[in-house]
Amino acid sequence: MPRALSPQTIDAAATLGMLVAAGRRARRWPQADLAERLGVSRQTVSKVEMGDPSVALGTVLEAAVLVGVPLFDADRSGMRTMGELAEARLALLPSRVRSTPAKVDDDF
Repeated sequence: MPRALSPQTIDAAATLGMLVAAGRRARRWPQADLAERLGVSRQTVSKVEMGDPSVALGTVLEAAVLVGVPLFDADRSGMRTMGELAEARLALLPSRVRSTPAKVDDDF
């Protein structure tokens, strides 16, 4: 059974799909051309453009890059800064996470 996705995830996939479709059309590429550049089928490109969240994230992001959709920051400095901030945040957190053992309710 497929997992239910949040409305934010569905909206993000749909929005990114529309941006990919617009970028592809602006370049006057048919779906088959983008599919060839990505190394996927035309049907996969169609799924990307329809915002299907089952498509691999790497495929969606690569499609966006190929058609000129800016991801985070066009010159990559923003992405690098975001990465550095994420690394700094992770450095403050414990490296190993343990779930707390379930408390046994033995009170009959």
